[in-house]
Amino acid sequence: MRLDSGNLLTQIAEFLAEDIGRGDITTQACVAPGTKGTGFFLAKENIVLCGLQIAEAVFSSLDPESPPLETSFQDGDEVSSGLAFAMQRGYADVLLAGERTALNLLQRLSGIATMTRQYVKAIEGTHANIVDTRKTTPGLRMLEKYAVMIGGGKNHRLGLDDGVLIKDNHISIAGGVRRAVEAAKSSVGHLHKIEVEVSNWAQLREAIEAGAEAILIDNQTPDEVRKLVDMAKSLNPSVIIEASGGITLENVRSYAETGVDLISVGKLTHSVKSVDISFKIQTS
Repeated sequence: MRLDSGNLLTQIAEFLAEDIGRGDITTQACVAPGTKGTGFFLAKENIVLCGLQIAEAVFSSLDPESPPLETSFQDGDEVSSGLAFAMQRGYADVLLAGERTALNLLQRLSGIATMTRQYVKAIEGTHANIVDTRKTTPGLRMLEKYAVMIGGGKNHRLGLDDGVLIKDNHISIAGGVRRAVEAAKSSVGHLHKIEVEVSNWAQLREAIEAGAEAILIDNQTPDEVRKLVDMAKSLNPSVIIEASGGITLENVRSYAETGVDLISVGKLTHSVKSVDISFKIQTS
């Protein structure tokens, strides 16, 4: 996915307003107006970089005449611990006011990209792709899904309006798998695929025979997933199979080797650790 620049600037304005409030009283008290400075972004651990244009947008939102971020890196590059990967020049009060917002975004997005890259590398050579979920931080979904893509993963639904995924609660309320699938097929447009969450052979068969184009196998062991994949492909060789639930770096390859097409990993966004990046300012 691409970042929507208009939406991004609106979000950054809200983030800055939250942090700065009525003004940075510490900087106003300690720093003389017109003081120039240079800020250096330093990786304090090995990371997959994500959020350079976002950090730059933080400072340009505070000062439209702020010069561009200076860097030889781009999002998706692997940066070693101890390396200064970018430099931002400008007024010292602007650098100080934007420092925390820029770091918060860089640290979280780079954390997501770093973890995603680990999962992607863990399944290299298999048919499967790593995808994200809707388990994102409210207000940050666009940015967090962008970070997954930068890390080498793929995006699942952006929101509830982006695709049909019939889960256990839908099935229960609709009165069964077949009823849920048939109702969805009669309602949504021809461009929408229908995916159904299943946990056993009976549900899988009912979903495929009702016309589901994709199957989500949830919370099953790799051995159980392999059996269900074989059964699904025997009914419809073109059906898309996704595995989800309990996926870790330690077991993700076992799931990838079952023959699934997609492996969705909620922890890429819902429990990721922000990476350690510092921002050091020197006067100039």
